[in-house]
Amino acid sequence: MPDTGFHFARPEWLLALLGLIPVLAWLIFSVVRPRKGPIHRYADEHLLPHLTGVRELDVNERWNRYSRWSFLWILLVLAIAGPRWDFTDIEAFAPANDLVILMDISRSMNVSDVAPSRLARARQEVQDLVQLNRELRIGMIAFASVPLVISPITEDSQSLLNALPAVTTDLANLKGSRLKAALERAGQLLGSGDDETGRTILLISDGDFDEPGLTGVIRQLAEQGIKLHTLGIGTTGGGPVPAQAGQSGLMREPNGKIIESRLNETILKQLAEAGGGRYLLADFRDQDSRAILKLAAGDIGRPTATQEKTRVWNERFYWLLLPLLLLLLPRFRQYRGASQG
Repeated sequence: MPDTGFHFARPEWLLALLGLIPVLAWLIFSVVRPRKGPIHRYADEHLLPHLTGVRELDVNERWNRYSRWSFLWILLVLAIAGPRWDFTDIEAFAPANDLVILMDISRSMNVSDVAPSRLARARQEVQDLVQLNRELRIGMIAFASVPLVISPITEDSQSLLNALPAVTTDLANLKGSRLKAALERAGQLLGSGDDETGRTILLISDGDFDEPGLTGVIRQLAEQGIKLHTLGIGTTGGGPVPAQAGQSGLMREPNGKIIESRLNETILKQLAEAGGGRYLLADFRDQDSRAILKLAAGDIGRPTATQEKTRVWNERFYWLLLPLLLLLLPRFRQYRGASQG
């Protein structure tokens, strides 16, 4: 069959046409043996409609109803199978902008000042970014004491979504949040780039770190054409830091004082300013995700044409649904008249 010829998008649905056979067998059986039912032993045939409230259809009426039902069933199955012919070839474009997400997975991200926790909120933010994205290649690095590449920069968003549930604070072997190493690793993933490629880093964190030399590293990245945006997770009121996995209670200092963590918006704003980007506060809506994608997609790069083409077929299922609906309309009118009567 030529590529431009008639075919079905989902031909497996055509097997549903075999459902006509058992219905036909039942109809033949019920017509041939109409008087074998036990109710006929207790009353004459002309009295049965008065006893049961229904009348038995004659042979011609049965076959007419079966024919109408079969025709409707065939139309429905053929529509579901997706008849289509002719197509349009659309030129595919490769995203020209790259985004690397730096997700903080230090112990402070387990604080529950935003429900259910900062880390869960951060994972939801990444999920929103990936699902809303249409123009970027995205990679992800989780960091605490050391950076861990969760996903390289890729157009395969599903692989990142599959890895996301495994991103927890248990991946961090040591305490602390060392952002400098994560920034350097993100710069390596983004590479040297060129004038046609936009490169962006998104830092998702509560800002609970105090590491010297951060602004210097970020300015160096900015000089290479890599922007930094920051997304704050948590509240300024903060909350106690839960103990690590396998331990109950809360984390405490050597003197027994409970360790608390608060969102440090000041440092996150300073880092974004040094990187030529913006600071945003995460919320439960998707406006922040859309704003980040818009910022990253607007940086220099434009989608570039590839040698690949996407074939879009013209679906014709509605040609079968229209007569199907028109044939069903009189039936609804009959039922409505019967209910009003």
